[in-house]
Amino acid sequence: MNKQSANYCSNTRSRFLYANITISLVLKGWSAAVVLLMVPLTLNCLGAYQNGVWLTVSSLLVWIDQMDIGLGNGLRNRLATHVAHGEWLEARKIVSSTAAMLICLIFPILFVLLIFVWKVNIYSILNVIPEQIPELRLALFSAITLVCMTFVLKFIGNIYMGLQLPAISNLLIAIGQTLALIATWLLYINHHASFFCIVTVNTAAPLLAYLLAYPYTFYYRYPNLRPSLTFVNLHSSLELGSIGIKFFWLQIAAIIQFMTANILISQFFTPEMVTPYQIAYRYITLVMALFSVICMPFWNATTDAYERGDIAWIWEANRKMSLMSICIGFLLVLMVIISPWLYKVWIGNNCHVPYGMTILMAIYIYLLILSMRYSYFLNGIGALRLQLYMTIMTIIFIPLEWFVTQQTHSIFWFMIIMCLCTAPSIFVNMLQFHKILNGTAKDFWRI
Repeated sequence: MNKQSANYCSNTRSRFLYANITISLVLKGWSAAVVLLMVPLTLNCLGAYQNGVWLTVSSLLVWIDQMDIGLGNGLRNRLATHVAHGEWLEARKIVSSTAAMLICLIFPILFVLLIFVWKVNIYSILNVIPEQIPELRLALFSAITLVCMTFVLKFIGNIYMGLQLPAISNLLIAIGQTLALIATWLLYINHHASFFCIVTVNTAAPLLAYLLAYPYTFYYRYPNLRPSLTFVNLHSSLELGSIGIKFFWLQIAAIIQFMTANILISQFFTPEMVTPYQIAYRYITLVMALFSVICMPFWNATTDAYERGDIAWIWEANRKMSLMSICIGFLLVLMVIISPWLYKVWIGNNCHVPYGMTILMAIYIYLLILSMRYSYFLNGIGALRLQLYMTIMTIIFIPLEWFVTQQTHSIFWFMIIMCLCTAPSIFVNMLQFHKILNGTAKDFWRI
């Protein structure tokens, strides 16, 4: 590629990136407003106890979402690579193979989960009083079925991310959240906001958004990528599986370390304790949502730049992300300072969130952001091996949480352990990123 062509690709990539960031910021602002409205609404619908159980159940449902053995992230990386080289036939094979593998994967998962919920004492596992939520098992049947259906269709979002259009993926998520808010509000004003109904509408809404997106995506916008049995290809499946399994383990490790907190809090303390924790989490993670909106487009833009050998563009993008991380830190400090006033306006006297919980949540989220700001680049160039090694922290996370909680009986120490388990990945990701781009990465530091 000559210098003029390289500059054109770099400038086009940057314009595409900034356009997606701008649109995504608007959409994430929309999503953030929906989430903020949903918290007091569901709290009023269900009360602190049932709301805590719903939040715990929603954490369990995340596991289903991540059972794609990394196929979604593998798809977005491979699709970006094929598009960068103009290989549209290979791109369609990747899309078709991903859809076929997701369908084959989800049916046994659905069967096993439904049998599990039917046979085991789900009340004991979630530490729930049966008289408080008699329809818990039925609600889980409904939620699991709907989430498994969404599991297959959500690959549409990965396609848009692979095409460097994360704004469209964010739009689909925002539509699903908005539909859930509207449905929950209608249940509330019509006095039908039972636990079963709240769970069902919140898991059905994302599915509806993807059902609406399917014909637009594959019959109008990108018919050349439409899934077809004709294009299901064993080689493409193996290609996806090799990188997908790495993403899968990273996803599972993240869930174990970060997303099981609701379940652990419900077990180690009470389901009611989940509610203030989640309120603090949803408030502080507004910053992470902002950060993700700005940084997510860098993932596949990095794939494109790395495939074209445009290392200078990656260095410049890294400099901008460093400035962004500093600004995020100041924003978190401000959010912690005003949190007592904001909680009062937001949820009134329905729930008390300790100030120390907000402080620790802000520290935890900032540590996570500092790690993610490098992992977006590393994921984009497929540098996953060292990140896999770092999942050793996952193995010690739950037993460490159990031991510390038994000794202290403190939610604050529970959150301190979360911070300590997150911190090492920051240094490792930063060092690997610089080694790879400087051309000094050897042995396990390589891709």
